[in-house]
Amino acid sequence: MQILVLGGNGFVGRAIVEDALAHGAEVASFSRGKSGSPLPAQVTELIGDRETGDYEALRTGEWDAVVDLSGFRTRDVDQAMDVLGDRVGRYVFVSSHAVYVRDLPAGTDETAPRREPMRDADVLTNDTYGPCKVACEDDVLERYGDRATIIRPGRVTGPGDSSGTALYWIRRGARGGRVALPTKPEAPLQLIDSRDVARLVVQLITDERAGAFNAIGPDSTIAELIESAAELAHSTVDIVPIPFDSVPPRFPLMDPEAEWGERRRNPAKARAAGMSVTPLRQTVEDVLAWDQDRGAPELKIGLTPEQEEELLRQS
Repeated sequence: MQILVLGGNGFVGRAIVEDALAHGAEVASFSRGKSGSPLPAQVTELIGDRETGDYEALRTGEWDAVVDLSGFRTRDVDQAMDVLGDRVGRYVFVSSHAVYVRDLPAGTDETAPRREPMRDADVLTNDTYGPCKVACEDDVLERYGDRATIIRPGRVTGPGDSSGTALYWIRRGARGGRVALPTKPEAPLQLIDSRDVARLVVQLITDERAGAFNAIGPDSTIAELIESAAELAHSTVDIVPIPFDSVPPRFPLMDPEAEWGERRRNPAKARAAGMSVTPLRQTVEDVLAWDQDRGAPELKIGLTPEQEEELLRQS
C-alpha cells in the first residue's frame, strides 16, 4: 500500500506516517520541509508549498491514498485534487469537529448539521475555520464520491503536541498545589490521542471505507486531566474554580457551559471502524515523558505562576 501525506511532518501527520509505516505501507510526505523534526529515513520527502501553489513535486507518481492534513481553504484542496486527479485511489481529508453548528446537545453523531460553507477567508479564526473546512469537505466529496473519506477530529493531544493547549493543564497538574480553574471541574473533555487518529486513518484506507467519521477520545473532564497529571508526577492538587471571564478569551480547553454538549460527541462509528482508544491517563503519561525529554520549553499560552497566584488571592 502506498500512501501520500500532505503535511506529514506536523504533529498529527507524523503519527499517521509512523502508523502507516508500522503497518507495512510505503509513505511519501509532501511539505515545505521547513519545520518539524526529521521524518523516518524510509519516508520519501517531496518538497512544495501549498500557500504558493507549488505542487511540482506531485506531478508524477501514484498512490493508493492521499491524506490531506494541510487543507484549510477550498483553494488548497482544489489545487491538490487538480494535480493528483486519478493518480490517487482514495482522498482522505482531515477536517475538524468545528464543522458542526454550535450549541448541539450531547451525543450527536456524524449526521449532525454542519455550519454554512465558506470558500475562503483572509484569516482563519474561530468563526471562519469551521465553515472553511465545511466547504473543503464538500469539494472533496464532489470530486471523489465513494473514494472520499472525511475525518473530523475533536481536540487532539499526545506526544509531539507543541500547541500547549492540553499541555498547559498537564504541566499545571504535574506542578501541584492550588490550581486556578476558570470553569467547573466537571467541564467535559473528549481529548483524542494523535496515535488513535492515525490508527483510524490507516485502517480506513486499508478497508477502503468512505464517509465521515468523528475521531473523538474517551469521555473525561478537565479535573480528570489535571488530577491524572498530578498523580503521575506524584503531586497533589487543590482545584479552585474562578470566574470564566477572569482569564483571556479562548483560554486553553475552556468553553462556555452552553457549548458543553459539543464535548460529548458520539464516536461509535469510528470505533466500530477500528479506531483505538488510548486511556486518558496513558496519553497524559506519554505527553509528560515527551515534554520532559525535550526540556519542557516555555509555553506562550495560559497563566504565569504569578498571574495564577493573583487570581487565587482574589477568589
